[in-house]
Amino acid sequence: MALRIITADERLAEPRGVKAVIFGKSGIGKTSLLWTLPAESTLFIDLEAGDLAVQGWSGSSIRPRTWEDCRDLALFLAGPNPALRDEQAYSTAQHARVLQEYGDPATTERFSTIFVDSITVAGRLCFQWCRGQPEAFSERTGKPDVRGAYGLHGREMIAWLTHLQHARGRNVIFVGILDERTDDFNRKVFAPQIDGSKTGQELPGIVDQVITMAEVKDEAGAPHRALVCQTINPWGFPAKDRSGRLDLIEPPHLGRLFEKIAGPARPPAERLALSAPTLAVPDTSSTTPST
Repeated sequence: MALRIITADERLAEPRGVKAVIFGKSGIGKTSLLWTLPAESTLFIDLEAGDLAVQGWSGSSIRPRTWEDCRDLALFLAGPNPALRDEQAYSTAQHARVLQEYGDPATTERFSTIFVDSITVAGRLCFQWCRGQPEAFSERTGKPDVRGAYGLHGREMIAWLTHLQHARGRNVIFVGILDERTDDFNRKVFAPQIDGSKTGQELPGIVDQVITMAEVKDEAGAPHRALVCQTINPWGFPAKDRSGRLDLIEPPHLGRLFEKIAGPARPPAERLALSAPTLAVPDTSSTTPST
């Protein structure tokens, strides 16, 4: 078989979706972002059963109740991974089983955006499932092994997120709660509210966009909700923009955000800091030399 090289023109012509995670404190309005998406082409994965904020929204939704449901749904929406063995969760054999249960995947082709609310609840369902697996028990004593459960939980969550990330033609939006904590040096830090540490640490490397929905103040001091999109920001919020097209602050409207990400790319000179910043040189003229 000849080596398949994808040219730049082919790569640019491929349909691609935005893979993003949006963090924010509870009650900031993350679920309400559904109102800014076209209802006819958006599928709402309602893990929290918390759709009161979007009561009256005319889009379709699914309500998985178990971790097995979440895995099968990801396989149904993103297709199989041909590199996996038959017994693995996202293999071709498992995909055939899911098709028998769920039916023709063409019924979901009209959904260009998958809105998962929330990754926090998905992590809880995953950990509950992991605690009942053989890896969560000591082989020597048969007693529960919390370390084994957390290790399996991390692998399961990363596999689930990575599989959904490979749904290239669709936008996949994960929503999660952001916790504000104080570290050992009494500094304010922000961290995703997800069971275990592995998922929160590796998630920013899986998705294209990490966005924090937060309350910020304008020049007049009036507070308003906004999306913080760049890693270097004055508040220390988790953020990343792989597209290089977003400003530090964007309005809380996902439809406009997607349009901006899909727009013309900025020239490299605007995206990259190609020169080192000028640093202040400390004044040492009055310093007494040591003897």
